[in-house]
This record gives sequence, structure tokens and C-alpha cells, in this order.
Amino acid sequence: MEAKILASWALILLYASTIIALVVRGARHNKSVADFAVGSLAFSPTAVGLALAASTTSAATFIINPGLVAYFGLSAVFGLCIVLPIAMSISLIVLTKGFRTYGASIQALTLSQWVGQRFRSPGFALFFAVLSLVLVTFIVMILVGLTKVIAASLALPETGVLATLVLFSFGYMMFGGANSMVYTNTVQALIMLVVAIILLGSGAEHLAGGWGGFVDRLRTIDPNLATLYNPGSPLFRDAFEVIFCTIVVGVAIVCQPHIITKSLLLRDPRQVNRYLATGVVVQTIFFAVVFVGLYARLAFPDLTHGGEVIAPDSVTSTYLVTQFPWFVGVVVFLGLISAGMSTLEGLIQSTSIIITNDLVEDLHTRLTGRTVGARRLFVLNRVVIAVLATVAFVLAWRQLVAPNLSVIIFAQLGVYAYFAAAFVPVLFGTFLRDVPKHAVIAAAVTAVTVHYGLWATGQHYLPYFQGVSVKNPGMSTAIGIVAATVVGASLTWLERRRAKKAVVASVKA
Repeated sequence: MEAKILASWALILLYASTIIALVVRGARHNKSVADFAVGSLAFSPTAVGLALAASTTSAATFIINPGLVAYFGLSAVFGLCIVLPIAMSISLIVLTKGFRTYGASIQALTLSQWVGQRFRSPGFALFFAVLSLVLVTFIVMILVGLTKVIAASLALPETGVLATLVLFSFGYMMFGGANSMVYTNTVQALIMLVVAIILLGSGAEHLAGGWGGFVDRLRTIDPNLATLYNPGSPLFRDAFEVIFCTIVVGVAIVCQPHIITKSLLLRDPRQVNRYLATGVVVQTIFFAVVFVGLYARLAFPDLTHGGEVIAPDSVTSTYLVTQFPWFVGVVVFLGLISAGMSTLEGLIQSTSIIITNDLVEDLHTRLTGRTVGARRLFVLNRVVIAVLATVAFVLAWRQLVAPNLSVIIFAQLGVYAYFAAAFVPVLFGTFLRDVPKHAVIAAAVTAVTVHYGLWATGQHYLPYFQGVSVKNPGMSTAIGIVAATVVGASLTWLERRRAKKAVVASVKA
């Protein structure tokens, strides 16, 4: 054990030193908030594609979701490893080119800015800037996942690990930005690829008897583990929950600022295809890592270790420290850290820029009639990151001591509201011309209202939410997105019909 801990410490120090060196290299080119947001360097589409894959598959994929798979079996694999990645990849391919083309033409730095300028509504941009505050829930999820893994691997108290992690990650992101993030994400994605292969191969002995034998072993533990839908779970009960809701969420999930705006780092539109190919292929491999949860369930049939129940968020860390020789375990340990840090960087960067550029600066201009100077805005962004760090630490500590099943429920409740609201504006803004502003605004408000409304009152309207202690945020989000799409499409159609009638009337006159 001592050798493993020493090796883990050595890798952490090496990793931290490498990240800091890359941050210093990139930070030298940061002269403004624009450089921090979309970079000032010309990046390879392959590197940006790797950064995309690292950002879309985070601590949730490598650390948190395998725990849900261990608890709920093949139904979770079907939803998280098959349905979600397919829907997400198709949506990414369909939306990216149009989003990037318009974003590049207006030199957009953020998703809020893109939406505001596309629909000529500063108020709409401000709405998304305020809504971006919910993205801190995703940051919290990653911090909790990383804290669990590091604390278990190094035998350290979780609160101390969390504090150190927050200081390190938010500290270097004050200076890094997009120029550094592409470098660090590329390194992290390559490490994650190696670790994904190790993790997927770690349970090869369980598959020695073929797929049928593997499923039979799961069925022996619990028949619900071996079914496509698990009626005993709070998240994967039937086709509506596993297929329909997951497809809707998967299609909309790319409308997160740290995902859809990655394409704005590309300088040449001819690079988009290679960027997408790299990102989709690599993220597909990463999504497959959740399968490790089944290996963990076979290793811990009753989900206990040392006489204590293994919580969903601790399944991966327990599997890591008990199932690998120390020299392999430390490599996996590094990969899990990379998985979390890659997305954490993107979230800190994108969220802080939205708050600085689209919220604080906008409100300052509205109240004083003066814009904030470029240099002051650059410094202000670092203050925003410091405030985000404080808020994230407090919320993450709370999730460590009192989670509701899993921290992923807390994260989804927040971040799902953001991309549910963004989906219709991005979709209509990318593919439709002359979209009425009130249609997309109504759609965005509908998405958020339905999502949180059903969450708060769903026990009265949805049978899935009745008599359960854990609600599925994906369900309220999916219904919210569908409702928003219907509202947006209906209002657009009515407006075009009214305009057409007005033209006909004017011709007759």
C-alpha cells in the first residue's frame, strides 16, 4: 500500500507540474477576455477534437456513472453507454457547423453572446448569463467525484482534499484560459484513452464464459441487473425513461457552453470535419467506461466493502483501490483525475467568462452607461473565478456529507435547466431564418419553468415521481425541452402566418 500511495503522490506532482507548465505557456498569450474565452492561437483540429471529447466526458462518465451502473445494471449501460452517446454525437454533428459559422461571423465569445446577437436581444443574452449560474452544480459534481477518488487512493480526509483541489484548479484557471486549456485537455484526453482501455479490460475474466454467462452472473445477484429496463431503479425504469428521455436530453446536452463553443476555437471552417471525427470517436470510447460498473458489481455483489455499504459515488474509487495492482492502479488513478479536470477546466473557463462578459459587464453598462475597460474586465474575470471557487467548495462539501443518492442528481437538476433553455434558440438560430424573438424567448422560459415546475410538483402529475425519494431530472428536462420546442415552433408558425396575411392584404390594397 505504501508503494501505491508514494507512486500516486509522485504522479500527482508530475501531473500538477505539467499542467502548470502548460498553463504558463498558454497564459503568455492572454491579453484580453477574448483571448481567455476563445484563444489567440491557431490550434490543430485534432487537438480541439480531443479537447471536446475530454470536456463532454468528465468525472460523471469515469467516476460517477459507473456507480449507477453497479447499482442498476444493464439498463444503466443501455441508457448511458448506448442511447445517450448516439443522440449526443448526432446532435453535435448537426449543430456544430451552423453554430460555428454564425459565431465566427460575429466573433462571439460565449453562448449567451451568440444567442443575444442572433436574436438581436441584449435582454435575452442577459437571461442566459443569469441562468449560467446553475452551471456551478456541474462543477460541484466533478469536485465531489475527484475528491472521492483522491481521498480513497491517498488515504486522506475528504474535506482537505476538496479544499486543495479547489485551490489548485480554480487557481491555475485564473491565468490559463482557452490557450492553455486546449494543451491541457489534449494531454488529459490521451491519458484518458489509455485508462479507458485499462478499465474496459480489467474485467476480462468476468467475460470468459461469454456474454450469456456474464449476464447470468448479474441475474444471480439481482434479476433486475440483467434486464434492459430496471423497474426497481429511480432512473432506468422503462422505455420512456431510458430511451425517449435520454434521446431528448442527449440531443440537447451539447448546448452547454463548454461543449458547443469548442468549435469557435477553430480558425478554418475546413477543419470542422476532422474536429468532429476526432471528438465523436474518442468520446464514444470514453462513454464505454461506464461498463466498468458491472465489473464492480460482480466484485462487490452486495455493494459492501469492509462491512460498509459502498455509496454510488464511491463505487469507482473502491474498485480502483481494491482491484488493481498498485502499478496499474496509479495509472488509472491519474486517468480518473484527468477525466475530471478536463471538464472542470472547461466549466470554470466558460462559466466565468459568461458571468464576467455577459452578466457583470452588461449590468455595469446598463447602470452607469459606461463600458468596463478591457484590462479591468480581464482582472474582474479572476475575481469572478475566486467567487466561483468559494461557492463551489461550500456546495461540494454539502454533497460529500449529505448527497441525495448521488451528486449527479444535484448536478443534473442545475445544468439540465441551462441546456434545456438553450436548445430551441440554438436549433432555430442555426437552421431557421427570420425567427421571431418572442418565440425563442418563450421557448427558453417554458423549458426552465416546466423542468423546475415538474421537479417541484411532479409527485402530483407524474406517476414516476409519486412515492419516490429520488426523482429523475432527465424526465422533467425531456418534457421541458419537448414543451419548449412545441411553444417555439407554434409561435414561429403563427408569426409567419400573420406576416403572410399582412403581405397578401397589402397587395390587395
